[in-house]
Amino acid sequence: MADLKVTGLVELARALKKNVKMDDVKMVVQKNGADLQRTMQRKADFKKGYQTGTTKRSIRLNIKDGGFTAEVEPTTEYSPYLEYGTRYMEKQPFVKPALAEIEPKFNSDMRKLVK
Repeated sequence: MADLKVTGLVELARALKKNVKMDDVKMVVQKNGADLQRTMQRKADFKKGYQTGTTKRSIRLNIKDGGFTAEVEPTTEYSPYLEYGTRYMEKQPFVKPALAEIEPKFNSDMRKLVK
């Protein structure tokens, strides 16, 4: 749904190997992934149409790659229609605003690990 692009991964990987325990990186990924899930659920409060709360309840956090990747996504089939809208339905974004809110905190936490 929304992609997060991080640049400078090679430099970050070198700095992390020198200065940081990998368990700390995993904790930052897990903490920010959980924060993203909570924020996305909070923002999945739709004002238009018929609301049942299914999309909000469907938002799941999956930790992968040994703790180095956090995936947060709604699992309802129609969540893209809510996020982007259709020609008859106005968009009601909840993924991108949540990501925009959490991304600076994640970047800050990763920078703190490198210093």
